[in-house]
Amino acid sequence: MNHPDESAAPALRRLLDLLASGAATEDFADVLADARHRGAPAAVLAEIDDATWQALRVHRTLRQHRRREAELTALFDTAGDLAASRELDTVLQAIVRRARMLLGTDTAYLTLPDEAAGDTYMRVTDGSVSVLFQNLRLSLGDGLGGLVAQTARPYATPDYRTDERFHHTGTIDAGVLDEGLVAIIGVPLLLGGQVIGVLFAADRSARAFSPDEVALLCTLAAHAAIALDTAKSLADTRAALAELNAANELVRAHSAAVQRAEQAHDRLTDLVLRGAEVPDVAAAVAALLGGEIAVLDAEGEPLAGRSVPAAELAGAVAASRAEGRSVRHGEQWVCAVLAGHDTLGTMVLRGRPDLDDADRRLFERASVVTALLLLLRRSVAETENRVRGELVTDLLTAPERDPAGLTARGRRLGVDLARPHLVLVAEPATAATTAATAAATATATATATAGDVTGTATAGGAGRGAGAVADRGRLAGAARRYLFGSRGVSAEHGEAVVLLVPVETGGAQHPENPGDPEEAARQAAERLARLAGFPVTVGAGRPAAGPPALAASYAEGLRCVRALRVLGRAGEGASARALGFLGVLLGDGHDVDGFVGAALGPLLEYDARRGTELVRTLRAYFDCGGSLTRAKDELHVHVNTVVQRLDRVEALLGRDWNHPERSLELQLALRLQLLAGD
Repeated sequence: MNHPDESAAPALRRLLDLLASGAATEDFADVLADARHRGAPAAVLAEIDDATWQALRVHRTLRQHRRREAELTALFDTAGDLAASRELDTVLQAIVRRARMLLGTDTAYLTLPDEAAGDTYMRVTDGSVSVLFQNLRLSLGDGLGGLVAQTARPYATPDYRTDERFHHTGTIDAGVLDEGLVAIIGVPLLLGGQVIGVLFAADRSARAFSPDEVALLCTLAAHAAIALDTAKSLADTRAALAELNAANELVRAHSAAVQRAEQAHDRLTDLVLRGAEVPDVAAAVAALLGGEIAVLDAEGEPLAGRSVPAAELAGAVAASRAEGRSVRHGEQWVCAVLAGHDTLGTMVLRGRPDLDDADRRLFERASVVTALLLLLRRSVAETENRVRGELVTDLLTAPERDPAGLTARGRRLGVDLARPHLVLVAEPATAATTAATAAATATATATATAGDVTGTATAGGAGRGAGAVADRGRLAGAARRYLFGSRGVSAEHGEAVVLLVPVETGGAQHPENPGDPEEAARQAAERLARLAGFPVTVGAGRPAAGPPALAASYAEGLRCVRALRVLGRAGEGASARALGFLGVLLGDGHDVDGFVGAALGPLLEYDARRGTELVRTLRAYFDCGGSLTRAKDELHVHVNTVVQRLDRVEALLGRDWNHPERSLELQLALRLQLLAGD
């Protein structure tokens, strides 16, 4: 039996401790070296050497098992990533990172083909420090990756720079050099025998890759191929679902469009049969289309909905008329309302910039229904207007003969003569009329002052007969269109066209305040000129009720027309009040206060507010024949004071206050004010 100090047992226990602790391989050799140092017998040394060799075998086996366990764990984790269907980039990044970790390389990366560009690109990198390398693009067939893709087999090189098996290019070699790579291994990503990418692992020093490492990298590449295929399948599935959803939405939209078309047909038919008006049709179509509908007449005036500038729609209306369909105009849809070649108006749809075919056809069908309604209303209106025109003629010819009978007759025709009406007298403004001479002014003014309506008409008629080119029939038609949709009535009477507009009538196509003769005459002159195609002169009488008063209002309006002609204002619209001192003479009521206020209003207000004497100074100036010296004596002030006050008068009344015509008007107003005791 050996001495305890000469036994191998301590060394064997130490070897077991090293195995248990997972010590490095170099630590096992130290056990034999220590035994030799202690002078152990040869037999003991041989036993320790044999035990050391066995321990190294066990150590190597354990290390392989641990490595295999780590590889299996990584593969299981990768499979878990695939099963969890996470984002493709996240799965590929995890695979590349695990490849680098398991093979212990400096970097790992994965390339995929770019079918559009015809090359391959770096999809994922791990451990890379070179931007040039990370953005590297490889032509098909170049480099180690090109060889792997062509042969569908893994390839490894201990030193890429000197390996002649690959097709080297300046771009690839520059990227590899910038990254500092030496040893590289690449394995294919196979899917159904087709290479869909390449997985690489690389070191910055020379290295030989073992078959186990190649097999491990191939397994990871297979997982990457599965991830790519799964992503493609999911993308295809999503695309198919999207197409199915789109088809389903298309079917639902078509079904809804058919249903809306049926509802629209029933709704529009019901409206027509019930005698609905244009605003009713517009409201129904707006509800069906989910937008806002506006209907304009041929002149661009609104019949329903909000007003739209006619000039803004002119191009779209012309395009719609030419195509026979609705057209898009910015964020709006425009459809011409046609009756044959005649444009009756325009429909405008807001709030629906994108219309499908079904809704577009519905919008166009609504324009056809609107055209039918407008044609029907125009026909009825023209018939009624002819009958009512006879009433107007009798009213203006002999109003005193049977006022009660005329009122009753009008009520049967839907014209309540007992209610206030505004009387508008319209005449074509011919070239001869516009060029009336100053001599005619005096004659017309004298006859108008005397109230001789017939005489005035005769004097003016001669001038018109010489060179008139306007057609009174066209003006009569324009008047009917102007009153279309209202309760007004028009008729040809003498050489003029007379319009009776109920004072309570509103609507944007007529004056906003029909009770204001001046504004009503101005708007009527503008619109009738557009409708007739030539200038029209309009005179307005004061609002009146009852046959005698309406006849008197007509006479006042006719005198205004004559006055506008002789004043060189043919083609305008005005009332007696708007004609200044001439209007005071022409008007039956002789609105003195209104005339004085219109002429001297700014001076009266200034004197009242500041306690000055501008009106008195102006009167003294005129009474003294425009002499500043005599005026300052009359006013008992310095001449500079008179000059300053007249400067203020000019600032308030305008620079033309001392011109002959304006001066006459101001002197008349001052005289009337004085006579009234103001």
